[in-house]
Amino acid sequence: MISYSKLPQHKILCIDMKSFFASCAAVQLGLDPLTCYLVVVGDTDRDGSIVLASSPKMKSEFGIKTGNRLFEIPNDPRIKIVNAKMGTFLKTSTAIVKLFNQFVPKECIHVYSIDESFLKIDGTERLWGSTLETAEKIREAIKQQFNLPCAIGIGPNMLLSKLCLDLEAKNSEIAEWTYEDVKTKLWNVSPLSKMWGIGSKTEKTLNRMGIYSVGQLANYPLDRLEKKFGVMGNQLYYHAHGIDFSELGAPIIQGQISFGKGQILLRDYDDPKEVKHVILEMCEEVARRARSAKKCGRTISLGIGYSKNVSGGGFNRSRTIQDPTNVTMDIYRTCLELFDENFNNRTVRQISITLSNVCNDDEIQLSLFDEENQLKKRNLGYTMDAIRKKHGPNAILRAVSYTDGGTSRHRNNLVGGHNA
Repeated sequence: MISYSKLPQHKILCIDMKSFFASCAAVQLGLDPLTCYLVVVGDTDRDGSIVLASSPKMKSEFGIKTGNRLFEIPNDPRIKIVNAKMGTFLKTSTAIVKLFNQFVPKECIHVYSIDESFLKIDGTERLWGSTLETAEKIREAIKQQFNLPCAIGIGPNMLLSKLCLDLEAKNSEIAEWTYEDVKTKLWNVSPLSKMWGIGSKTEKTLNRMGIYSVGQLANYPLDRLEKKFGVMGNQLYYHAHGIDFSELGAPIIQGQISFGKGQILLRDYDDPKEVKHVILEMCEEVARRARSAKKCGRTISLGIGYSKNVSGGGFNRSRTIQDPTNVTMDIYRTCLELFDENFNNRTVRQISITLSNVCNDDEIQLSLFDEENQLKKRNLGYTMDAIRKKHGPNAILRAVSYTDGGTSRHRNNLVGGHNA
């Protein structure tokens, strides 16, 4: 039996800026974010450009939402189509966080994403009133200062505040869940992918175990979940009961750390040599991210997505190497092996690379016969990182970035993958 009386009883707000990119763009054009018909895309000059955000009216009346393509947007004179201005969106997001700091100290704010934050408001009753009153004051302050709409979920921990936001508050602006609401509001949730933290792969595995709702997950034997999923099984069980001991700012689901990079190419790549050029550029970025965290990895994964023009599909394969690494060319050699073994000469449109099974960089046991060479390669990587940090990402590039297939020079001038 779960004893909720002994669990943390914090007051956590999860604040989501509704259709943030689209709302910001609407305000810049002098439009009402909730009533206008507006779509934000990556590039208005490309018919295949992805929709990054759409206003609530576009979603409800035209069914256009994030992930659609530009050519799918109806030809309607009411619809405004604009390019993403990531620099402006980031400035607005930063300003909103500064507004949060007027209500709570900085250590009580956790920025989860550009449009979503957690606020811990314990002990602010004398300043701002009850939890609901505080939430309403924050919502109104955002509306007055930025003319942007938001939704706020409230809960005794980060998990329940997020679930409250996703499952109720987004339809009612502000909502609050307590532990008493778990059985009546959370256990009925189905399919499982609607539960924050459960992806499609985990959902399919749970379905094969006869688990289709959160209630069924909560009542499934804990030892069997742990046997199937390990530590994640323990988390799934307790999260289904609404239990979360995460401190503000900590990841709510503690998974294995990995470093990855993925991109949808700006055009179809028919030449395997060009694909390999992009793979090398991406290996450089994955290695840099690992080095920035002082980590190395042993498992390297390569994902290739084929163009829809050749019926789509693709492959995702992994290989575990003997010694952990954060050296670009080590990762690249393994990716080339995976590519040559699985590629079937079709047109490529999407590439992803991940380095996982990680350990600390200083825990690597260097080979007695290759110690000097390995140290030189590692130090070279850190030196290149330092040059780019000081002089910009394009200060030092590999030769493939200057070929027709290279993408780094262009992408390094973007913010979040889009125009600033």
